[in-house]
Amino acid sequence: MVEINWALARKQQNLTERARILQEIRAFFIGRGLLEVETPCRIPANAPELHIDAVAAGAAVLQTSPELAMKRLLAAGYPDLFQLARVWRAEERGSRHLPEFTLLEWYRRDAGYTALMDDCEALLLALVPAGQLTWQGEKIDLAPPWPRLSVAEAFRLYAPCSAADALATGRFDEILTGEVEPRLGHGPLFLIDYPAPLAALARLKADDPSVAERVELYLGGLELANGFSELTDPAEQRARFVADEAARRAAGKDPRVLPEPYLLDLAGLPRCAGIALGIDRLVMLLTDTAEIGEVVAFTPEQL
Repeated sequence: MVEINWALARKQQNLTERARILQEIRAFFIGRGLLEVETPCRIPANAPELHIDAVAAGAAVLQTSPELAMKRLLAAGYPDLFQLARVWRAEERGSRHLPEFTLLEWYRRDAGYTALMDDCEALLLALVPAGQLTWQGEKIDLAPPWPRLSVAEAFRLYAPCSAADALATGRFDEILTGEVEPRLGHGPLFLIDYPAPLAALARLKADDPSVAERVELYLGGLELANGFSELTDPAEQRARFVADEAARRAAGKDPRVLPEPYLLDLAGLPRCAGIALGIDRLVMLLTDTAEIGEVVAFTPEQL
């Protein structure tokens, strides 16, 4: 008698629900006039980011996000876009992290980050028509509007120092994840207006250039989405990329080339906003599953 692989078999209900969620996401965005696109996974360069390492693929790398290619399409005159993309990030593995995962990414022309927040509220309500879900024993009310909390205010409320001081001492990420995020609650919340140095591709606020128009969505205590009003100035973007790549090399990271075709096309990018939402974490929330490996067919350890 052949023994069934129960580690795979037990995921069937979650994977069936995952398929339904993906179908409903497509219907949601297509119904709102967004064009679904596919862009290459193996690319010459990602945007340089200090804390995200790409997976090498010969002389190229695997994408950590489809953002650069999607914004090049916008610059070429395409309408509002969305994509369900496979992405890779080296050395990421834990109960909420996988080195290969699925991102839902979408972009709106002639819009800012507030439009993305409205989209997130509408998408979750489309996926959960009852307006309430339960995750790990916590009931979560999805009724909009969802609270919006600035990073400066979050640090004032929950951290032992200001956001500016945390940034100056190199402890921003440590304090954000260790002190602030655990106190944000289980209900949906938008954390907005990040310090300018932490938003490499985001537009600075016109009335306060010390912060950028960046938003992260937290739901059930999970960081679920990250988006921003897009920077469209090629010279400013190049300067930021050069600084970020220098920081990577100073930290001992492998040197990477800059995404020159993106910088060339950036001059044609209209005012727009884009956001990436983690599908695997979303499925965790909607299936009340605590371990990310239980909502994908195979984890790296199962291959």
